[in-house]
Amino acid sequence: MEAPLGVSQSRVLWLRILYSSEYSMSKEGDLVLVTVEDTPAFFARIECIGPDVKPDWYQVTLLVLQVPVVEVTWILKEEYLSGASFTMGGKKVVIELVVAPTKQPPPEQEEKSERETSKKPSLDGETGKVISLFERK
Repeated sequence: MEAPLGVSQSRVLWLRILYSSEYSMSKEGDLVLVTVEDTPAFFARIECIGPDVKPDWYQVTLLVLQVPVVEVTWILKEEYLSGASFTMGGKKVVIELVVAPTKQPPPEQEEKSERETSKKPSLDGETGKVISLFERK
């Protein structure tokens, strides 16, 4: 597998583990990353999942997030919405669920360094003074 855009293969694997879930089926409203031939192709939002005339197949409408925005409908099996690869026009395609990373609070060390920098003396050797605009006379 060749890594896209000069990214190392281990980084690509880590990103796929972090941002995708191969064990849960994507559902309406989910953001997915579509890769073609192991290269990220586009992001899309799943708009609608409905049954197809063939048993165990679904009509999946994707809103492709590009300029201009395009809506496409693909006929897929459930496992394809769970991260299993399939071919389309002879090319390997994978639909991966994108999960936003959780926001973590900044470490205590960063807060201390911010306080220390605010107490540093100015260029003229004096420490800065905060003047309240509301308490001015």
